Amino acid sequence: MEHPQIRFPALAAKTMVSHTLTYFLMGALAYHFFNYAATMNQSGSGMHPTTSVWVMLGPLLQPIRGMVFALVFWPFRESLFGKKNGWLLMGWMLVGLGILGTFGAPGGSLEGLIYTTTPVLIQLRGLLEVVPQALLLSALLCFWMKHPEKKWLNVLLGIVFFIVMALPVIGLLARRAR
Repeated sequence: MEHPQIRFPALAAKTMVSHTLTYFLMGALAYHFFNYAATMNQSGSGMHPTTSVWVMLGPLLQPIRGMVFALVFWPFRESLFGKKNGWLLMGWMLVGLGILGTFGAPGGSLEGLIYTTTPVLIQLRGLLEVVPQALLLSALLCFWMKHPEKKWLNVLLGIVFFIVMALPVIGLLARRAR
């Protein structure tokens, strides 16, 4: 690697921030373009309605998933961050294991296509949200890890992360004040 040895705390922090921001961005886009409000608010959808506290807490809980990702990426850090196209390897790991080949049966996974009654086109539509998010997370994280000298990136992503974390808190406080 060209850069000093990667430390786990830096990888964990950057993974938590990168995942949370890409999750929020892709979720907001999918929410708008796929009209998730209508889907989520239907009874029998199997999802909490958009007014649920759990839905509002979603972004606040994403750093936990980011930490899980960091723990997975850590043993592979040389292959992911020490090579030119490590972001593609990371993206494939996320898509292959976390989306298509997951052990559960969520929509869009191989198991979901086999075992659920959700129409195939609806399942495939969901992939338009999660696959780009996995690739965006991979590209952002790999770029950020490979360029620790870009302090402006730390500041910018830190500010955006703070805003993304503050929005649900403000929404929950405003909801409680009513």
